[in-house]
Amino acid sequence: MPAQERKQRERAERERLIVATARELAEQHGWDAVTTRQLAERIEYSQPVLYSHFRGKREIIGAVALDGATEMAAALRAATAAAAGPRARVTALARAYLDFAARNPAVYDAMFQLDGGLAFAHEDTPPPLKDAFAALLETLAEVAGDGVHPGLFTELFWAALHGLATLTRAGRLPPEYAEHRVELLVDRLAVL
Repeated sequence: MPAQERKQRERAERERLIVATARELAEQHGWDAVTTRQLAERIEYSQPVLYSHFRGKREIIGAVALDGATEMAAALRAATAAAAGPRARVTALARAYLDFAARNPAVYDAMFQLDGGLAFAHEDTPPPLKDAFAALLETLAEVAGDGVHPGLFTELFWAALHGLATLTRAGRLPPEYAEHRVELLVDRLAVL
């Protein structure tokens, strides 16, 4: 293996390690615990090595968000692929989205709450973010209704899911009605 190829592979592995460690720290202790000093100690590299990969915490948050978007898109597609019929697909999509947000709170924050320096809804939106939206659109476009722009409907449905995820996590919504909320959302917004 040529030296340049080996160096590129080692660099990519270090970058994955930094992102995975940041994610782990954030999930365990919150994003305030993710500092370059803490990361350097955990991965046993110097802070300058971290800065050779990321200019700071903002870029690390962005990298975690991109990984999260890839994972969320896969989870949404897996859930909807296993469901038969539009209603079942939309319900499976909503559950998978809310489950992802609940299981990965720090990643969800990186994706939608924190500044990771990522552009949303622009030409230069990174592909993983576009793909996560596409995973929503693929299912929701079929239930948007006549004369309703599928992208706008998807944005509205996504906003409702995000609100449910955020309010549930903050303890603002009683947990015993979680399933009923999903059913109500699907029944009231989707044209089935």
